[in-house]
Amino acid sequence: ADHAQTVEAILATSIEVLRGPSTLLYGGGAIGGVVNVIDRRFANSLPDAPSFALEARHDSAADTNTLVGSADFNSGALVWHIDGVLRNWNNLEIPGMAIDSRYLPESQTAPGSKGFIPNTAGDGDSALLGVSRIFSNGVIGLAINQQNNHYGLPTGVAESGDSAEPEEGVYIDMERTRYEVMSEWENLASWAEKVDYRASYTDYAHAEIESGGDVGTRFSNESWQHRLQITHTDSADRHGVVGLQHSNEKFSALGDESFIPITNISSSGIFVVEDFHAMAATIEIGARLNRDDYQPQFQLSPNAAFTTTSLSGSALWDISSRITTGLSVSRSQRTPSVEELYSNFGLTSVDDCIIHFATGSCEIGSSDFTEETSLNTDLTLYMDYGRFNSTMTVFYNRFNDYIGQVESGIYIEGFPVREYLQDDAHFHGLELDVNIELNSQYRLRLFGDVIRGAYDRNGAAPRMPPKRLGLELNYSAEQWSAHTTLTHAWSQNRPGLFEASTNSWTRLDAGADYRISTSTGELLVFMTGRNLGNQEIRLSTSYLRGYAPEAGRSFETGIRYRY
Repeated sequence: ADHAQTVEAILATSIEVLRGPSTLLYGGGAIGGVVNVIDRRFANSLPDAPSFALEARHDSAADTNTLVGSADFNSGALVWHIDGVLRNWNNLEIPGMAIDSRYLPESQTAPGSKGFIPNTAGDGDSALLGVSRIFSNGVIGLAINQQNNHYGLPTGVAESGDSAEPEEGVYIDMERTRYEVMSEWENLASWAEKVDYRASYTDYAHAEIESGGDVGTRFSNESWQHRLQITHTDSADRHGVVGLQHSNEKFSALGDESFIPITNISSSGIFVVEDFHAMAATIEIGARLNRDDYQPQFQLSPNAAFTTTSLSGSALWDISSRITTGLSVSRSQRTPSVEELYSNFGLTSVDDCIIHFATGSCEIGSSDFTEETSLNTDLTLYMDYGRFNSTMTVFYNRFNDYIGQVESGIYIEGFPVREYLQDDAHFHGLELDVNIELNSQYRLRLFGDVIRGAYDRNGAAPRMPPKRLGLELNYSAEQWSAHTTLTHAWSQNRPGLFEASTNSWTRLDAGADYRISTSTGELLVFMTGRNLGNQEIRLSTSYLRGYAPEAGRSFETGIRYRY
């Protein structure tokens, strides 16, 4: 909720969106799909020449200044990669009041900061060094990544008689160091097209620091990850992947306001994904078996162990040269997280609840939770008529023992009490994406989605996105390109138990860029305007929507050079 990681586009080489059985390569519970961002920290071949990229930009929403750079070069068979990011920002500017009184207890009134969200300034930096040794049929690589962030959490409220005053700023001081090794080899045996091994050690820590510099809670997570994956090709019409994955973690939350015990977490998994091609059909099947063990270092917290099995299958059928249909069916299981099991464990009274300032709430878990099981069906229709193409997907997910976090209707010192509960649930929805090429320069896109979710015994699922419909116009010429996007979201009138609804909004974004190509590189100048109508937007999916709306009208300008 408060520690989201961002990916710089200039550092990414490609983005994979995996759905269906392929998601089992990374876990058993990713029923909505997996997004895998690939960068250049490891190389698989020698570069033709050294290269570097540099980008500087400014965003008016929070006076954000960002500088990103990267370089790739080789010395003999060693390929080096270096990249870094520097960023700083001020409080986020918004159209109206930060706090919406509908999200406060009845005994409180909204204090106000108008036009900005207090305590949201910050700064951050990251640096990465990677080196790869290239061989004739493989590569060995090592990478080190250091990241630091220092930023405030949106100001909440605390009880003060019949009114509320802004809570003095709590901010996050976060650092993460990650070491990675990889080894990838091709054609080691007739049955192994590629063997890929990766290992990593991550030392993550962040402190929630209160006014005056006192540390309320210090979170840390030390983890080892190992992954072995073998790709095989039996014939031109059949190939697949088998692999093993193992991790060890030590999660801790220390301090006077710690609400999760120190916990050792061990996870092991084995997976297989195979695909077959026959005439107009492509069939993919996959399976994954996982074992997860939790060992809290607090004598009153019980150990927990879970064995989960996930199975998935999909089929693509070319009805004609222009129409393809796809069906994906899966049975997935997910292990409860450490937060769901042990948050505020052993609490005898909500009056003693320890607040998690990152989400602005008291969170209560349960060590009695069992595995979450879902049956999932996706049906997709893709049509391609040259200048017109469209994709429509409908889906239905049925959960047994779904784990979610719901409002209790109780407030402690102005903060809501949210309980994790386990209940059967169902979700269904539709996604639509239509692209029309108007001529050689203009392209029109229509997109939209809708999703509904509900518990069997506890009403609507909370924090669900509203219905959404958008229209995008793209222009592309030799040096110029531009886009305009209009997105409308309906009000969310099914917010969940004790939750406040969110209003509808319409957002207009636009941008343009200009490219100058030379014999040695390319210069790109760009500008983007966001929320040009200066709409007040509170996302129904956000825990912090009551006092942290989206940014108002803003403009981002920047320049990028690639050599």
